[in-house]
Amino acid sequence: MPVSPPGFLPTGGNYEGLLAFQKAEVIYDFTFRFCHKFFEKKDRTIDQMIQAARSGKKNLLEGSRAAQGSKEMEIKLTCVARASLEELLDDYLDYLRARDLSIWSKTSREALFVRQLGKREPQTYELYRAFMDTRPPEVLANIAVCLINQANYLIDRYIKYLEQDFVKHGGIRERMTKARLAHRA
Repeated sequence: MPVSPPGFLPTGGNYEGLLAFQKAEVIYDFTFRFCHKFFEKKDRTIDQMIQAARSGKKNLLEGSRAAQGSKEMEIKLTCVARASLEELLDDYLDYLRARDLSIWSKTSREALFVRQLGKREPQTYELYRAFMDTRPPEVLANIAVCLINQANYLIDRYIKYLEQDFVKHGGIRERMTKARLAHRA
């Protein structure tokens, strides 16, 4: 029986295993609750923040699934996720600044606590639920800032990895050509 050449489609789609995706999901759940709890019902900011959080999560998912057919699409969608979370970060900072609330420094005791909590795996909303139920909006917005900074850091590292992986292994067209030439030989 002839041996078939290895396939040219890479494995992909393991978005649930990405820590950046897990954090983005926590950020979405956190933001959804924060917005509905602390903004007036008709405030357009609710939709904008929730959509930015959703875009951060969903573009990581979609990029991961698209990776099988297009490294370019995976990179683009991952960059869109990063941009959406940056927009959301600015919304939380605006919330704090516009209300004259404190913004934690990266080295504050509170920020370091959230950073340690952010190292637990898997990351789920349940790790943060008690805060949403018991803390004032100033603390919650700062927690969100910490979470988004963590997610952005992870996404930045992931984008670098995707770039290096593309340079090393190429894209789908190169693998298709290689597979076809191997088949002909």
